[in-house]
Amino acid sequence: MAWYLYRLGRWSFRHRKTVVAAWLALLVLTGAGAATLSGKTSDEFSLPGLESTEAFELITDRTPDAAPDGATARIAFQAPEGQTLTEGQNKQLVTDTLAAAKTDSVVATSDPFTTGTVSEDGTVAYATVTYDKPSIELKAADRDALEDAPQAAEDAGLTVHIGGDALQEIPHTGATEAMGVVIALVVLVITFGSLLVAGMPLLTALIGVGIGIAGITTLTGFVDLGSTTPILATMLGLAVGIDYALFIVSRYRHEIHVGRDPEEAAARSVGTAGSAVIFAGLTVVIALAGLSVVNISFLTEMGLAAAATVAVAVLIALTLLPAIFGFAKRRVLGGKIPFLKAPDPEDPSVGRTNGRRWVDMVTKHKVPVFVVGVALAAIASVPVASMQLALPDDGTAAEGSGPREAYDLIAENFGAGVNGPLLVIVDTKGADDPQAAVDATVEAVSGVEKDVSAVVPPVADPQDQAAADAFAQQLDATQYATVTVIPESGPSDADTQDLVHDLRDAVSGVESDTGATVYVSGQTAIGVDVAEELANAFPKYLLVVVGLAFVLLALVFRSILVPLKAVVGFLLTVGVALGATVAVFQWGWFAELVGVDKAGPILFMLPLLMTGILFGLAMDYEVFLVSRMREEYTHGRDAVGSVVHGFQHGARVVTAAAAIMIGVFGSFALGDDVIIKTIGFSLAVGILADAFLVRMTLVPAFMALLGDRMWWLPRWLDKAMPNLDVEGESLERHTGVRTGDHGGEVASAKHAGEGEATPIGAGGKHADPDAG
Repeated sequence: MAWYLYRLGRWSFRHRKTVVAAWLALLVLTGAGAATLSGKTSDEFSLPGLESTEAFELITDRTPDAAPDGATARIAFQAPEGQTLTEGQNKQLVTDTLAAAKTDSVVATSDPFTTGTVSEDGTVAYATVTYDKPSIELKAADRDALEDAPQAAEDAGLTVHIGGDALQEIPHTGATEAMGVVIALVVLVITFGSLLVAGMPLLTALIGVGIGIAGITTLTGFVDLGSTTPILATMLGLAVGIDYALFIVSRYRHEIHVGRDPEEAAARSVGTAGSAVIFAGLTVVIALAGLSVVNISFLTEMGLAAAATVAVAVLIALTLLPAIFGFAKRRVLGGKIPFLKAPDPEDPSVGRTNGRRWVDMVTKHKVPVFVVGVALAAIASVPVASMQLALPDDGTAAEGSGPREAYDLIAENFGAGVNGPLLVIVDTKGADDPQAAVDATVEAVSGVEKDVSAVVPPVADPQDQAAADAFAQQLDATQYATVTVIPESGPSDADTQDLVHDLRDAVSGVESDTGATVYVSGQTAIGVDVAEELANAFPKYLLVVVGLAFVLLALVFRSILVPLKAVVGFLLTVGVALGATVAVFQWGWFAELVGVDKAGPILFMLPLLMTGILFGLAMDYEVFLVSRMREEYTHGRDAVGSVVHGFQHGARVVTAAAAIMIGVFGSFALGDDVIIKTIGFSLAVGILADAFLVRMTLVPAFMALLGDRMWWLPRWLDKAMPNLDVEGESLERHTGVRTGDHGGEVASAKHAGEGEATPIGAGGKHADPDAG
């Protein structure tokens, strides 16, 4: 592989104008597509086969005009101080507001004065506006009417807040993206000490992200994509795009520093560091594309879109970068900022670097370092045991926003559960006595006392003969009835999740007794079901992704223990990341530092999504660091020496790469959208833990402990595996100059013949530690 990448780098260098023009043309083409063909994003999701979604399908089938998954707006009113809403003028203002919000898409509007949704003191009321289509399908006229409806009431002194999903805003992250770019630029300047060199990874990453996001935006005109899909792709594309370019630029700069011709340096940088970039990118793509095994549409879309953006970043690093080298040539060594020292860590004249000092300490005290590091990771993972998952609601919206104000006002005056009622759907099609089945369901649901604020039967007043007769006619026509249960706790609270299961247990006997089928549904129940489905799918996903990555890493490093160590280290990373996220977002520790004003359950899809993303990124550092260690090992160094020298060569660049990722993800954590905030925070902590605790501390300590056994591979497996040549031995055969020549500090090693099997599978001098 190294030889083919070498040739690709050389070709890109020679045809630099063509390569640059092609990428810029692709950027313009995708940009034009985004500007002309894009559609709206959608945050609607469902999962077939769940009880809650089956109930919605039943309603739609029996009453086609109904819209159980239609958008809703919850309008909260508050009277001026010293007044009530039941007074003549204020009452009329509430009525007029609801009338003004009505459009052709509105199927129902509740009147708070007839439905009883007015507080006891008459100062607060709320009404629900239900639409016949999901929020993404609402017309601009629908949204405008809803936004403008409260104007007269507000002018008269009433306070009006609108919650629900009818006015759901698409998250915007322009400021946070800019902050991430600034952080990346600062780190790159410090790393290279040159604005010119620092600009190269940033430029190529921005082009890659631009192409990826423009392509995703174009796709929204043809398929439904979630609003967080392009944001996740931006987050990952920016981080990995800069990191991949950083490794190749660093290698090119070193090759120029040791005196190679620019074309040869470009070819070698792609042929060596490019191999690591390919396999690092491949692990990220596998982890993201692997989200499709969960079979949840929005996760599949997010994973595939982000994976495509990462793939673009890899291609740009392998082609556009060497083309840019063709314009820069030897200028990568110039333009240095006087007060910044950026020595080449592979230059023997530099002496002991900070990376060398650190790895010397780790390998010297390998046992205590390893034990303490694992203990710290275990302690940081403790909060995971109490993690609660839920779908985010208006209660976690940004403080001061309309949805959050509406949620809080309703919760304070009517109870938090009013913001997330549960629907108990009674399918009477198979019942001998439909009315008896409905009555039995109401009785069973009313018997659940824990966390139930109110039970609203289909007929609020059984003594009202007209209402009873109307319900009987409706039941005969539709063959289903709806019982509403108002929880005491909020939609995302753990008690509400428990209530969903308690209600299902309570109605389980109704079917056997009456022949009716009872479903517990509603948006809150859907969130509970999806969260549980994701939790059940997690082991399958982990098995597929980790299994594939294990095989890939075994091929790259020709070792069994290296990929096993990588996977176990990743589990420590996940524990730390999830533990910190639970402590901050669920427990509320230091929450104000990231702008979280209300603690609550963790985003229901976070563990699975974060695991997929972090696994790919964690393997990046594994590949970049350990590939250099293996390169040293296959070219003659002893086991501990290869760890030390490989770490020294890669530590500065890996540190910079990790700092950039932490900065990019951390900047997203400072945004307002709770979903993006949670994802950004967990990834930033995960990268921090993986890069500095796991890969740069535990990994060298563990590898020093095992010594030569770290690279052991059964002879039969060594013969069966293809040689991917990550170390660039094919370059040595084709060019006559060994790839391990970094300024002459590494002595040549005698290599075995083509057919000779060795424990490291690359022809090195080391004996099988298990032999004899």
